[in-house]
Amino acid sequence: MPSTRRRTLGSLVLLATLSVVGVVLTQILWLDRAFRIQRDEVELQRQQQQQLDKQFNDRVVIALTDVTEQILSINKDPSDLFDAVKQERPNYFAVAINDTVHPYLLEALLKKEFQRRSIQEDFEYGIYDCFTDSIVYGNYVARDTLGSDSLPHSRLLKLDKDGHYFGVYFPNRHSALWEPAAASLSTWFYPATVVLIVFIFFMYSVWVILRQKRLGEMKTDFIGNMTHELKTPISTIALSSQVLSDPAIAQEPERLQNYARIIRMENERLRTQVERVLQLATLEKENLHIAREPVDMHRVIQQAEGSFLLMLQERQGTMALQLEASPSTVMGDPLHLQNVIFNLLDNALKYSDGPPRITVRSRNEGQQLLIDVSDQGIGIKREHQKHLFERFFRVPTGNVHNVKGFGLGLHYVREILRAHNGSISVHSEPGKGSTFTVKLPQQQTA
Repeated sequence: MPSTRRRTLGSLVLLATLSVVGVVLTQILWLDRAFRIQRDEVELQRQQQQQLDKQFNDRVVIALTDVTEQILSINKDPSDLFDAVKQERPNYFAVAINDTVHPYLLEALLKKEFQRRSIQEDFEYGIYDCFTDSIVYGNYVARDTLGSDSLPHSRLLKLDKDGHYFGVYFPNRHSALWEPAAASLSTWFYPATVVLIVFIFFMYSVWVILRQKRLGEMKTDFIGNMTHELKTPISTIALSSQVLSDPAIAQEPERLQNYARIIRMENERLRTQVERVLQLATLEKENLHIAREPVDMHRVIQQAEGSFLLMLQERQGTMALQLEASPSTVMGDPLHLQNVIFNLLDNALKYSDGPPRITVRSRNEGQQLLIDVSDQGIGIKREHQKHLFERFFRVPTGNVHNVKGFGLGLHYVREILRAHNGSISVHSEPGKGSTFTVKLPQQQTA
């Protein structure tokens, strides 16, 4: 059944991934096509605008040339000004003349010639006097009104020219080439953003699903492991109790003591496993209560050493204490901190494939109390270290088959240390052992 569920989930993730990839590729192709179409439209509009601008400029040049010829004719000036009209800017034209010109005459001629050539644009004109080196007159002419309103002609240019000239400025003539480009940008930016958000959401959903799948598998392993770990001591206790209920056992004191010892050991084992589960239940509570009182960590370590003394003797192991920290007191919960040290020592004992060689060292580092728990066991591969403190995670033990546990100890240690504003780190190499370093805020006591 679990393998079927894994295959089903894998198929669903694969199909969903293919669907999203297909949607993304379709959107990319659509956006590319839309961008090309918009680009072609922009280019066409630019060419059309250029053509319209050229036609407009040609009409303005012709109109201004006619105005110049009429001014020369009125002034009875026989000069023939060749190429008198110059386009200085896209919307500014300058016209050179030999003599001064009356502004009313100039304005009347400009209106007439512009109207004759269908130049329906507001314009501003100014007359430059070379003797005073300044623009002596300027006016703004709105083509949609009958009158003319004088406005400040700050936009009129004074050019570096000799002699008299007048200039005509069209304020409403400006390039609109950027407007289609902006429209094109908004056309593809919005769907691209939506597709990106959908893709990110999909990847996050896949990550959550896979994470939950992995957590579910670890929970399943935990339940199976817990069932086995609890069933074994219960069966042993039941069998030993049945033997002890035989009246004849009283005639064999050594055998009686042996079965009593077995019951005591299995009961302790059962108590330890239940304690692990209770630790998990404690962490699940949102209102985890952490007491705050002075705790001498050296004393906690020494008490934990006494609890493991029998197991060390059975496996011919040793535990060396290098308690160098001074002071060694922190503010915290005595029970939880004792469980932290107990779990670390228990791991050091379990993951040693030979006689355990455990070293516990304490030291001060600034305002921190550091406790190192080192062993010479099987070590931990680098790829497993990042998952080491996750709930239900157990490191594969290779040839060490007698390792028991639920994958809760180190998760419990990390959460308790976090609740004490502390932390834990690990340094390990396969075959060379591991060192777990606990950091707790140092508290000075009176």
